[in-house]
Amino acid sequence: MTSASADRVDESLIALRRILRATALYERDLAQAAGLTPAKLRVLQIIAGRAEGAATSKALSEQMGVTQATITALVDKLVAAGLVERQRSEIDRRQSHVAITEAGRAAVKDAPDALQQRFVRAFERMQDWEQMQLVASLERVAAMLDAEDIDASPVLTTGDIRAHGQRGL
Repeated sequence: MTSASADRVDESLIALRRILRATALYERDLAQAAGLTPAKLRVLQIIAGRAEGAATSKALSEQMGVTQATITALVDKLVAAGLVERQRSEIDRRQSHVAITEAGRAAVKDAPDALQQRFVRAFERMQDWEQMQLVASLERVAAMLDAEDIDASPVLTTGDIRAHGQRGL
């Protein structure tokens, strides 16, 4: 390995470490400021963004790219905290909706800017070719780390979302 190649290896590892650290620091700041994990905040944001202020667990799991069991664990914690409530569907009594409460709306409003929202804003400012190049590079990094088959959702958080759902709010 040449000196230049070794330097690039170090630079790439430093960049990866910065991404991991930024994610961990955001999680800590969010927990301190709003008492939420990034995954719980994302559930609240999805529901708050809907005109009816409610969504089915199935719709939440599909949008977040996680299993319904994971959503159930997250919603259970949010219900216990009074941030959402489960409501029976008036159309189909077998189905229930997760509705945001006023406390949930306040939590979304008061939460610090989500790390993934900062990323999305910067990503959207990039040229189309830059976006494609970045996505390809990130997918390559995931493959290099044997992470291409790991269940993931568009929530920047460390660890398993279900684990975050098991810890306190």
